[in-house]
Amino acid sequence: MEYAGLRDRVDKALTVFLADQRARMTEIDPALADVADALEAFVLGGGKRLRPAFAYWGFRGAGGLDSDPLVAAVASLELVQASALIHDDLMDRSDTRRGEPAVHRRFAVRHEAAGWRGGAEQFGDAAAVVLGDLALVWSDEMLHGSGVDLADLARARPTFDAMRSEVSIGQYLDVHTQATGDTSLERAGLVARFKAAKYTVERPLLLGAALAGAPAALSAGYSAYGMPLGEAFQMRDDVLGVYGDPAVTGKPAGDDLREGKRTYLVAAAFQTAPAADRAVLDAALGDPELDDAGVERLRAIIRDSGALARTEERIVTLTTESLAALAAADVEDEARGVLLELAEAATRRKV
Repeated sequence: MEYAGLRDRVDKALTVFLADQRARMTEIDPALADVADALEAFVLGGGKRLRPAFAYWGFRGAGGLDSDPLVAAVASLELVQASALIHDDLMDRSDTRRGEPAVHRRFAVRHEAAGWRGGAEQFGDAAAVVLGDLALVWSDEMLHGSGVDLADLARARPTFDAMRSEVSIGQYLDVHTQATGDTSLERAGLVARFKAAKYTVERPLLLGAALAGAPAALSAGYSAYGMPLGEAFQMRDDVLGVYGDPAVTGKPAGDDLREGKRTYLVAAAFQTAPAADRAVLDAALGDPELDDAGVERLRAIIRDSGALARTEERIVTLTTESLAALAAADVEDEARGVLLELAEAATRRKV
């Protein structure tokens, strides 16, 4: 799905920005070419570009006019996403992302290949922390260097700041929930809202609205559309994390189970599975050594409990709520059509 050539334009803006950063860094020290290589590969190597799309069409839906500075501004959201994913892979000890080595693994391999001193894994972890932080810093730099009018940027700044804080809060709530073993649906929903829903859909829409100077009523309509859609998006992601095809998702089968993710899908299984199955699920969830047979057993428990069907029903309910809010909002017609298709793409995707 492509409108206004947006994906290519976002990629072009990111390519130019990252090339400038590469030039700056390699002037400091040639060793920083490894950092430039890794971030270019990570940011430009894949991704759905959903966040820039929601921000762009949130802006257009408020009557804003297309421009290259606008595209550069919304492209900065991909750097927020890169930061979150790099740190998430490190915290989850994930070996791959989009079928390629995760950043911490990439730098561990670099350390091993060069025969450097100290532990390769420790070096890789440290590099991932730094690169994730750097991507977050660069998101701010790219937004404010986009060429968008300074008054418009000032109006959008609180939304941008809130979004970056919320995704960090969501990351902590995620690991805290895994550590405490909380299996409540309420907790799973809270994590989903802050780790994904708000910064994937709602905040990008509100950022676009703020850049366009949208009225409060439209921003409220965007929130009513964006929050349930963001939750549905995360639930679809959670289903793929357990049942997705590794050849399509780019991550090993059942990785979310090995990582102990306490998602809505898992919480729903704990609610309705028989006691014996709950005991198996509780004992195996979060076991990094879980083999394929163990993954398949947990998949069966979740499915047989009715949790998979319940999650699919919840995705439909949330998506319906989202689309009803979009229909009621005073959005420009072209943007309304694209936001409708984005909702379909976000909730029915296979990857």
